[in-house]
Amino acid sequence: MSKFHVYILFSEALNKYYIGSTQDINIRLEKHLQSKQGFTSKAKDWVLVYSEEFKIRTEAIRRERQIKKWKSRIMIEKLFKK
Repeated sequence: MSKFHVYILFSEALNKYYIGSTQDINIRLEKHLQSKQGFTSKAKDWVLVYSEEFKIRTEAIRRERQIKKWKSRIMIEKLFKK
């Protein structure tokens, strides 16, 4: 059965986070690193700092939107910095 993921990437060069969802985190990260357009194309040092797994795609998308609505670096960092 397929699993879906919400993930957070971090770029030290930009000092920014990127939040997304995908079925395969490794393939998606490679695409971000090779991207020539869009937000993630601005840096080539993206690293995965957090992920959550879901059984249903709509749950992953709902969670991605929830995290994006926070618009708070502090709340995002609370997910993975203990």
